[in-house]
Amino acid sequence: MSAANILEVEGLHAHYGKSHVLQGVSMTVGEAELVTLLGRNGAGKSTTLKSIAGAVTPTGGRVRFQGADIAGLPPHRIATRGVCLVPEHRGVFKLLTVEENLLLGQRRDSPWQLGDIYRIFPRLKERRRNGGGQLSGGEQQMLAIGRALMNHPRLLILDEPVEGLAPVIVEEIVAQLKSIKAAGVAILLVEQNLEVCVQLADRHYILEQGVIVHEAGNTAFMADHDVKDRYLGVGLA
Repeated sequence: MSAANILEVEGLHAHYGKSHVLQGVSMTVGEAELVTLLGRNGAGKSTTLKSIAGAVTPTGGRVRFQGADIAGLPPHRIATRGVCLVPEHRGVFKLLTVEENLLLGQRRDSPWQLGDIYRIFPRLKERRRNGGGQLSGGEQQMLAIGRALMNHPRLLILDEPVEGLAPVIVEEIVAQLKSIKAAGVAILLVEQNLEVCVQLADRHYILEQGVIVHEAGNTAFMADHDVKDRYLGVGLA
């Protein structure tokens, strides 16, 4: 494993029954780097994230985190090593308060405390006595990310964190993710909003039918309209 990489995925395969969803995915994430995994619906993006985090058991290939092979380990063991997945539907406990949700995710050795989460997410401090089910979609997303941070992640994996959110909330979450990255947390991001991706990312991978078909740094990606049109069906000005 390269000293610069916190995550290395090599030749990853995954199946749902007879459906061969991932067909040899290889990618890396560096220390304190933000990497996006892009592609059309059904390309295998969420399956890739779940296979890294242990929610899906790979059928082939390797996943190395901080030099150790974690492929096939159960999710709780992967989480204790420092890999935290925030799924697309957030997984907030709606009957618990904001503060209870956060404390539920806290590891004893985590440097992240309630004060740190409330500094990054001021809205959560304002709503800390409210139930998770009383929050807006954007606030629930902030809560899900905050709870993951309380588990002391070295790698934060996010699946569509700004989907369906109002533009003003999207701007807030972008700013918060920049703060989290600046604190030294590596981030692997699946997101359909390309404007968000290019504001945040160091590098981009594009997945098509379970195969990585393109990798580029952010500047090259923004300039390559043909690649975005071919694989994502959208361009950026």
